Amino acid sequence: MRFILIGNYPPDRQESMKKYTLNLCESIIQNGVEAEVWYPSVFFGAGSKNTTSGIAKWLGYIDKWILFPLILRMKVLFRRDSANHRTIYHVCDHSNSPYLQSLPKDRSGITCHDVLAIRGALGYKDAYCPATSTGKILQKWILKNLKKSKVLTAVSELTMGQLKDLYGKALPEDYKWKVIHNSFNAHFWPMEVSARTEMIVAAGIPVNVPFVLHVGSSLPRKNRKMLLDMVDQLGQNWQGLICFAGQPVNEELKLKAERLGLRDRVISVVKPEHEMLVALYSACEVFVFPSYSEGFGWPLIEAQACGTPVLASDVDPMPEVSNGSAIHADPDDAKAFAKGLQEILIPARRAEMVAAGFLNAARFDSRVLAKDFINLYMN
Repeated sequence: MRFILIGNYPPDRQESMKKYTLNLCESIIQNGVEAEVWYPSVFFGAGSKNTTSGIAKWLGYIDKWILFPLILRMKVLFRRDSANHRTIYHVCDHSNSPYLQSLPKDRSGITCHDVLAIRGALGYKDAYCPATSTGKILQKWILKNLKKSKVLTAVSELTMGQLKDLYGKALPEDYKWKVIHNSFNAHFWPMEVSARTEMIVAAGIPVNVPFVLHVGSSLPRKNRKMLLDMVDQLGQNWQGLICFAGQPVNEELKLKAERLGLRDRVISVVKPEHEMLVALYSACEVFVFPSYSEGFGWPLIEAQACGTPVLASDVDPMPEVSNGSAIHADPDDAKAFAKGLQEILIPARRAEMVAAGFLNAARFDSRVLAKDFINLYMN
């Protein structure tokens, strides 16, 4: 058996999907199975700096939805399999489900990371993903093709459940849809003190000043404002800093911090490199993850692998991913989050959560999960 993994269009710069694809490929190879990645060809979109809007988006669409499906059909046609060597095609991102039309139906499958954009396009408010008129058409097309995939992996029970609800009826008997959790897409570890201190100082965080950390974008569903509300609730009981890593702090969040008198306690680390991210996870007092909606939630286990306790939303799939090793609270309840932080600050409780976090993180070993992935196609 050999695997051909279908990756994402390079100019779209979907870093998390790129990491997922490369890690899956490497993990399959580590299990003794051949694997390689095919990426959509860049022709009309060459040189575009932003493929999310304007003419560049439409040029990218020509590459992705017209040119590459033709190339896929040609490559599949000329790939010769022997009786002892069967090629499996797997689309690594559900947003590329239309590529399934160009692949052999009996030897192809797909990973569904979430159905947030699909549910948002269908009017589900709890997805926190409103769609444009064009987006609604695209997401319905994506869902239509997902439903046709006989082999599908979902990264969480929540995502699988939501996808099955959208399917609308019992799955056909020959469908093999299975939950296979995400694994780590990079190495995360507890960085030793001197190394991480040097890096966080470079990021503008003072030495010996405690800070809580959020990692992610400024999308409303990430609920960044909760960190401000939580710290405001704590008042004089906690005088640390709030660090937002990822996208820059937007004006709305800056104004809220100003109103609460917290502007001087907010630090932004924009798009940190991997080693800096590990340093931030390792050095922060608590990692706070108050999202309203996620497909899986990589940052939760990344923080735990770095030896940091996690305070997260009680909305699925966060409890599924933490498996009892984090403290969970209502993402709209700042008092509950403040109480959770105070609980974690108790030394014995913190030590207990760090140990539980390491055990939980071990569940997401890439080699083990890749074996489950391979077995899905073998059985």
